Amino acid sequence: MKEITVDATLDNIETVTDFIDAELERVDCPPKAMMQINIAVDELFSNIARYAYEPEKGPATVRVEVDPDSPEVVITFLDHGKPYNPLENEDPDITLSAEERGIGGLGIFMVKKTMDEIEYEYRDGKNILRVKKKL
Repeated sequence: MKEITVDATLDNIETVTDFIDAELERVDCPPKAMMQINIAVDELFSNIARYAYEPEKGPATVRVEVDPDSPEVVITFLDHGKPYNPLENEDPDITLSAEERGIGGLGIFMVKKTMDEIEYEYRDGKNILRVKKKL
């Protein structure tokens, strides 16, 4: 397991993505899975950056676990911001046009559809969001 802790700001999305990509490249992650993981990381980290500590700033830790013997990656996002479970939100109605659909929720919906597992818990004053993707 490797982890990185950075300020939860939009400027650090690239730093977090590069960190995760380095681990994925180490285990020859297929390009499609890497692209899906990158989209999920962008969505999840940007949500932390925008909402967790608003209006202040705070740290976010991202952990990556890749077992070379198991074709699966586990990425965990931890922050000490406001408790928030994105999985409690109702999925958007994607049959509606963009104009008819309410704002928000599409990013988490995409994460749910592209990752194999996603789970959330609030423990010891921390938001802990974990995604798993089979490689």
